[in-house]
Amino acid sequence: HLPIIIAFGILAAYTYQSGLRAPALIAFVKDVLIYLVIIVAVLYIPSRLGGWGAIFDSAQAKFDQTPAPSDGILLDGTNQLNYAMLALGSALALFLYPHSITGVLAGKNRDVIKRNMSALPAYSLVLGLIAILGFMAIAAGITPITTDGKTDTNTVVPLLFDRMFPDWFTGVAYAAVGIGALVPAAIMSIAAANLFTRNIYKEYLNRDATEKQEAAVSKVVSLVVKVGAVACILLLDPEFSIDLQLIGGVIILQTLPAVGLGLFTRWFHRGALIAGWASGL
Repeated sequence: HLPIIIAFGILAAYTYQSGLRAPALIAFVKDVLIYLVIIVAVLYIPSRLGGWGAIFDSAQAKFDQTPAPSDGILLDGTNQLNYAMLALGSALALFLYPHSITGVLAGKNRDVIKRNMSALPAYSLVLGLIAILGFMAIAAGITPITTDGKTDTNTVVPLLFDRMFPDWFTGVAYAAVGIGALVPAAIMSIAAANLFTRNIYKEYLNRDATEKQEAAVSKVVSLVVKVGAVACILLLDPEFSIDLQLIGGVIILQTLPAVGLGLFTRWFHRGALIAGWASGL
């Protein structure tokens, strides 16, 4: 827990001082580190485990021993549609999140956004490679850390890096994991603070607020959001984090009809749009 608290302390300091500029600059370092670690992992680790064939065979052998009939290295007929809908829903939800909109609105001009969007598929490809790290961990015989009888599966990939990489590069990989978490956390906290300041504080609490007052309130709210995030990490089961991610996507996706239609026409009554959102939710 102590490293997480220290990391969030650093996060709070640099976002409080520099706002959105800080995570934007650090994102360059994050992307370089993540790409470096993943490319090295998919080239180096298989060479130590007997190649990709051995990795996939080990994974399939493990799945064959489980009672679940639908698991395996490939999707079967019972979960292909579920996965396709999950991918589609996640893609549609991605740019409805406030932190994504914050990043888009902070772009210098239209060309910057176009260039960023054109690179997004390449970045998404890395996510697939990260998922394959789980198969590598199976082939390497990695078992997650167990504390007080409770297994933490989040430790599998760090343990894989620890066993497969030289010590110095393991440090690089751990740095990539840490920075990879801090950058989106910073942007999310800033987006949440902007939402509160513009839509609650400015709208209902202080209609005559100056830009300086808005900035001050946003900084404080951003700190509160970070404290709440740390509390969730310390108090909630880490296994629940993936459920929170999926629940967030489901909830934000309910705004898609209203947002999508609102971009093309103002004909729909706001009451009807709100009713549709509520019924969908």
